[in-house]
Amino acid sequence: MPERILNVKGLNKEFKAKSTKLFSRAIPIKILKDISFDLLEGETLSIVGESGSGKTTLGRCVLKGMDATSGEVIYQTENGKEVDYLHLTKVDYKKYRKDLQMIFQDPYSSLNPRMTVFDIISEPLITNFDVGKKEIEKRVAEIAKKVGLNPTLLKRYPHAFSGGQRQRIAIARALITQPRIIVCDEAVSALDVSIQAQIINLLSDLQKEFRITYIFISHDLSVVQTISDRVAVMHLGRIVELASVDSIFDNPKHPYTEALLSAVPKPDPNVKKDRIILEGEVPNPGNPPSGCEFHPRCPYATKKCMTEVPEIKAIGKDRRHSVACHYAENLQLKGVDYGSKAQ
Repeated sequence: MPERILNVKGLNKEFKAKSTKLFSRAIPIKILKDISFDLLEGETLSIVGESGSGKTTLGRCVLKGMDATSGEVIYQTENGKEVDYLHLTKVDYKKYRKDLQMIFQDPYSSLNPRMTVFDIISEPLITNFDVGKKEIEKRVAEIAKKVGLNPTLLKRYPHAFSGGQRQRIAIARALITQPRIIVCDEAVSALDVSIQAQIINLLSDLQKEFRITYIFISHDLSVVQTISDRVAVMHLGRIVELASVDSIFDNPKHPYTEALLSAVPKPDPNVKKDRIILEGEVPNPGNPPSGCEFHPRCPYATKKCMTEVPEIKAIGKDRRHSVACHYAENLQLKGVDYGSKAQ
């Protein structure tokens, strides 16, 4: 069994929204609500959900790119020591920051247009390590080749590269410090489908070579199925289901997951698309409904769902499938049916 490299416990994030009423107090909006999960070394855990479900906020809070309101992120270092990453001193934070990196959604806006590609890739190396000029040049050239960039083009600026090439630059920048964990925030959503496949294959190859652990944030379930080991489904700031990728796609236990999976494209044109259309509007995070927050749009909701908040709990024989639904063990939900799968 792989060792646990990260343990997120009770992570919460709250923003203050200005009220429209004169002299009234700011309205607290909870974006993350008691998020807890383990991350195993060398695995890919995907975070999925609708826009506004809190996926990106979760990724940034885990990396301390955004301060969480409360909670812990316990990181197990290479020597086996456990540290709370969110509450490190400045000295310790700098010591471990190189181990956790991020790849952003838009490769162009995340790259400084006034810096050459060489400077962009080498900046984290210079910041985190005491290395000489020749060593920097050597390591930047090596990592550029790893991600499929021509080292002779590194003196150019980001605007001279295509979208796929810019994402490779962003990946090289994340890899240069030899991190153990990388958060990929919609890392392929801005790319063409053909380029997406190249970047996904690249990420998989790098994971095998360097034993990298990924938190892969995405709304594209087809990509998620390809790259993931486990999947966490988020709805309105909560994880409502967490299981292996096969369990999620073949045997979902939460009605929200079933609805998301019904939108996955099917390669066989003869297979009838049984799309589940959720009626009603997405709840307002500033004024969420009582009980289960999905109940206004859930076709299986009862009075109990309207008043009682379901706790996320492990179900099944192996207890590896966690779900927050009162009727998870009774509902017969549909997974993805691809029909005659393409070879």
